Amino acid sequence: MSQAIATARLPAPESLSLAEQVAQMVVVRASGHLFDHEIRYPAWEADLATLTRYVEELGVGGVILLGGSAAEVGLKTQALQNQARIPLLIAADVEEGVGQRFSGATWFPPPMALSAVADRDLDTAVAYAEAFGAATAAEALAIGLNWVLVPTVDINNNPANPVINVRAFGDDLERVCALTQAFLRGTQTQPVLTAAKHFPGHGDTAIDSHLELPVLPHDRDRLHDLELVPFKRAIAAGADAIITAHLRIPALDAHHPATLSAPILTELLRQQMGFDGLIVTDALIMGAITNAYGPYEAAVLAVEAGADVLLMPGDPEGVIAAVVEAVNRGRLAPERILTSVERLWRAKQKAAPALLPDGAGHAWEHLPPPPVQLQALAQPATRRLAANILTASMTVHGQVSPCTAAAPGNNLVLVDDMVGCRFLDRTAAAIAWPQSHHYQLKLIDTQGCIQWPQGDRLRPSLVQLFVRGNPFRGSAALMHLATTWLEALREADRLQGVIIYGSPYALDQLRPHLGQTPHGFTYGQMPLAQSLILPALLPELTATLSREFTD
Repeated sequence: MSQAIATARLPAPESLSLAEQVAQMVVVRASGHLFDHEIRYPAWEADLATLTRYVEELGVGGVILLGGSAAEVGLKTQALQNQARIPLLIAADVEEGVGQRFSGATWFPPPMALSAVADRDLDTAVAYAEAFGAATAAEALAIGLNWVLVPTVDINNNPANPVINVRAFGDDLERVCALTQAFLRGTQTQPVLTAAKHFPGHGDTAIDSHLELPVLPHDRDRLHDLELVPFKRAIAAGADAIITAHLRIPALDAHHPATLSAPILTELLRQQMGFDGLIVTDALIMGAITNAYGPYEAAVLAVEAGADVLLMPGDPEGVIAAVVEAVNRGRLAPERILTSVERLWRAKQKAAPALLPDGAGHAWEHLPPPPVQLQALAQPATRRLAANILTASMTVHGQVSPCTAAAPGNNLVLVDDMVGCRFLDRTAAAIAWPQSHHYQLKLIDTQGCIQWPQGDRLRPSLVQLFVRGNPFRGSAALMHLATTWLEALREADRLQGVIIYGSPYALDQLRPHLGQTPHGFTYGQMPLAQSLILPALLPELTATLSREFTD
């Protein structure tokens, strides 16, 4: 596609009104579901009528989607692009592949799994990272997403980090750089935009920025030698956007958090590091920002600081009005807004092949493609890649003895919130396989622990714990629950085996409570991960179950 044709639907930025220019800087949140009654977070996700108004009347520049099936998202992205006068950037947080957010697509393990692979073979891990990036980009493009908000380039060097955690590619500087650069190479096989996050580094924090403002106390030398390095490498590797961190760094700015800091965004990122892509705020609904600044002042401060994109403001219409008023009152220069829109135009031109049909030739030659490219979704090779990463990164110590019909056991499944759990239904391996091997299901969560008679508790028990960093809630309650059960079962000599799904930091914390008990760990929580680790820890499993999940 020629550049002239690709930009045919992008008017000159200066031809837009000020309000239209500011609206292009706003990315609103919506559900991937097609129907309003299926929206999971109505306080944050626009219903159909509101989303239509944002796109058609306000002219927002983009939409970030969460939830729904891949097929639904394909239909929704197509409808949104048809509604928009100016092509939209349609984004998603797909750190674990498109299937993490949208059912039907491939769900990969979290990025930290690749660091575990690198412990044994760095070259294999780098190859997996590149293939992971390529698969994520291809599946995103197949359902109309043109902006993947990945990779996370933070170095998770604080095991207590509740918000980055396994979303990072590890806790070692050079390994994080090697894996994130490989991931970016993979994504660049498709015309989708990328975003490195969370600048200038959110790895060494112990506070959840969804709730409060963390403080990073390190001096400039430490920041330049460690936290900033993966961002420099990501910029050199061609990252299209940098997403900010909602944290305060006194060594760089004594007054404002990074998202609202001109010294950090303009002086450091733009001028010193030479980044000329999109600077994107982290979600503006997060407590670290809204608690102190409110939605409107935060948006104005972010633009003042150098942000080009205001991601997920709580009140998009009010935020647009606040930024327009700041320009009209002389607080912001009109040229500041125009510069951001010009950057957005360059980004949209890059994504244009996915948005705009070639205008040459006959109309019948240019029928719109189907909204979902099924041949690019959850194909056997992609699922094998996810399975290979899971297998290479999991660990197993010992083997669990089976129970019998005459002497059944308990399958204790501990999870933070059973009601909101995507990866445990009656067909999931963590439930179905132990049940077929005479382990009776007992579900326990932190919302209301299930109790049963003492005699039943004393049965031999397999404990399966699903735990990882939980934004907004943390995992302390679940870890306390797990510790209590593990100790009770060990004292009664009824602990048959333990499987931990998700966080290696949870495994480290629970090791003293495992003793010599057979146990396994996998970074994944999805049914595919369950189907791979269960037969490794309980080898009597037939090959049928494994094939069912991996074919």
